[in-house]
Amino acid sequence: MIDVAVIFIEGGHASTAIGPLEVFRDAGSLWNQLTGEPVDPRFRVRSASIGGHPVRTDGPFAIAPDASLDALGAPDLVFVPSAGVDLDTLLERNAPVVAYLREARAGGSQIAGVCSGVALLAASGVLDGRRATSHWGLVDRYRERFPRVDWCPDALVTEADGIYCGAGVHAALDLALYLVERFCDHTVAVQASKALLIDMPRECQTGFAVLPMGTRHGDAQIQRAEDWIHRHCREDFRFESLARELGMSPRNFIRRFKSATGISPVDYLQRLRVRAAKRLLEGEHVTVQEVGTAVGYEDVAFFRSLFKRHAGLTPADYRRRFGAAFPPGSGAGTGARV
Repeated sequence: MIDVAVIFIEGGHASTAIGPLEVFRDAGSLWNQLTGEPVDPRFRVRSASIGGHPVRTDGPFAIAPDASLDALGAPDLVFVPSAGVDLDTLLERNAPVVAYLREARAGGSQIAGVCSGVALLAASGVLDGRRATSHWGLVDRYRERFPRVDWCPDALVTEADGIYCGAGVHAALDLALYLVERFCDHTVAVQASKALLIDMPRECQTGFAVLPMGTRHGDAQIQRAEDWIHRHCREDFRFESLARELGMSPRNFIRRFKSATGISPVDYLQRLRVRAAKRLLEGEHVTVQEVGTAVGYEDVAFFRSLFKRHAGLTPADYRRRFGAAFPPGSGAGTGARV
């Protein structure tokens, strides 16, 4: 069982702590109870605060934790919710949290933060040199205060070496479900989303983007290439042009890309697009043709074939297995729609 600790923060949005706590608690349990399957909880969930005291949120009530921050040790995962908007107050009030995050990371914990809580991760140093996101209205201030962090304001969820960030307040649920998928598997995450009647993780704060692939390597130029591919993955482009932009020959680019990521650039792009297509099939009432076009494929027959090769299911079968329930009378999900 995965040990996760949710830190209760003074002055933060209660939903960014309680919502993820419930997602973790119900993963492997609520769906099973509703469908008559054996209950198989995946997370052992604890909450903690500075000194173990109840904390007053931004609303007119307080929430009481299970334990003191000092008693947590280094769980598998630490989740930091929203912590208030004023940066100076946030950092001053939560200095013990910053120190704890540094120690927990040194002890092997993976760490997640959402909205203004990401500032506590940045202050601890665990985000130095890594991609991160936060609420779009806060990123400029955070970029100025924490210049060693690679801020990605359009992303709703980022992942880098076991450090996870979510954007605004309601992105707490997106991040929690993303973490269920990362620590458990896709099926458990989809079941949790259906049981709780919440969508699978959205992709970004503005426009279209996809969740990170999670590759880890030390080739900075190939990391630049990955970032570029993520931003332009719907577009029709040639890898030869990207190689020239990076000052490499096409052959050297392909060799280095495969050495760093384990797959070719073309395979990387296809997996990225299929990953985005899965999200659309899980949560959007659109046709397979529309999904294919949205991720960069005008030829629906080619898209179906590619999707089946990577996912092991046709888009229609994937939707029937993992998609959200269609509203009565919508006509979606019929043969005409897929």
